Amino acid sequence: MNRIDRLFGILTFLQSRKYVSAEKIADKFGISVRTVYRDIKALCEQGIPISFEQHKGYFVVQGYFLPPVSFSNEEANALLLIEALVSGFADRSIQNHYATALNKVKAVLRHTQKEKLELLHPNIMLQVPKRIMNDLDYLSVLQEAISSKHILAIEYKNNKEEISNRRLEPIGLIFYAFSWHLIAWCHLRSEYRDFKVASIIRVKNTQDPFLRPGHISLNEYTKMLPVDY
Repeated sequence: MNRIDRLFGILTFLQSRKYVSAEKIADKFGISVRTVYRDIKALCEQGIPISFEQHKGYFVVQGYFLPPVSFSNEEANALLLIEALVSGFADRSIQNHYATALNKVKAVLRHTQKEKLELLHPNIMLQVPKRIMNDLDYLSVLQEAISSKHILAIEYKNNKEEISNRRLEPIGLIFYAFSWHLIAWCHLRSEYRDFKVASIIRVKNTQDPFLRPGHISLNEYTKMLPVDY
């Protein structure tokens, strides 16, 4: 990778995260930390507002936007392949959002790239087991509650076909045993519980903030699951 491409890559990397340490930049681009310092200085000299916060890392000052991004043929093809995976492993809400995002990506592609994608599209297929396919529309709501730390109100049917109403503080989503699972602190049981998303009858983001001051990480919870992560 030449330096111009690397500088653009670093800027894109910075804009994709809230903070990025010099060490993470060095690891991603296979360069030394000293070179990272020089590259950041070069970007700043070009008028790009990059700042630094102690113990967190570099960040691009809010309000700065990159010009329209260009994609290589390989990157465009990768996005098309992911579309097939999304259609097989996500619910309607995610499928719709991804389709909208992909259309925005296609809008900035060159004409020849668009033609190639149109030819490639019908030649990518994903055979999905019926047990995975669902007509739910919950994953986007669950994602928003997790990222905003909002309490969820759900109606849930357990393995015994018993229906209950729960208030949950969601900490993450895991896909295992061919299903999406919501991991959350349950107010009714006063413990972390595993809720199969396909068994949720109704869900609502209450917009109420979490009551517990701190939660375990999703990574910690996965250590208790009977599967290897």
